[in-house]
Amino acid sequence: MILEIVQYGHPVLRDRCAPVEKVDDKLKELVASMLETMVDAQGVGLAAPQIGVPLRLAVVDVSHDPECISYLRVNGEDAQLADIMPLIFINPELEFGTRKEKDTEGCLSIDGIRAEVNRPAEIKARLPQLDGSELVIETDGLLARAIQHETDHLNGVLFIDRVSPAAKVRLKGKLKRLLD
Repeated sequence: MILEIVQYGHPVLRDRCAPVEKVDDKLKELVASMLETMVDAQGVGLAAPQIGVPLRLAVVDVSHDPECISYLRVNGEDAQLADIMPLIFINPELEFGTRKEKDTEGCLSIDGIRAEVNRPAEIKARLPQLDGSELVIETDGLLARAIQHETDHLNGVLFIDRVSPAAKVRLKGKLKRLLD
């Protein structure tokens, strides 16, 4: 089922989400709906608060662009994007590399606004799975950026919070119009 994506200004987007305590059929149905919603909206990621659910749950799928990363290790082994997409995760824990990289981001909850964001270029992510297992992913590129972006949502942080001060000034009017 395609769900409504909440938009900028909705208070749930600023909440630190609660951990997922148990995986049941209801949560699995929510995940299926989130994946369908993300695909319908032509996004590469969707976090539960974006559909009004304050849980530490997100989905990512960057399989449309297999060249978007230069490496991927899953549980210490080299892997291909197709091996893990779509990526569904709960209660993520991230470690960041020291090198930063700027790239343009947008958000399904902030319609029509894109801006350059400086983020760690590489991450190591511990991503608990619905079946109780855990994926430890080391990667870069769009996958690293998407995991960081969606994890930010789980902490009440939006990509516009991470833009440069000059970009914040430029975006101020556009963001105000979204609230009207």
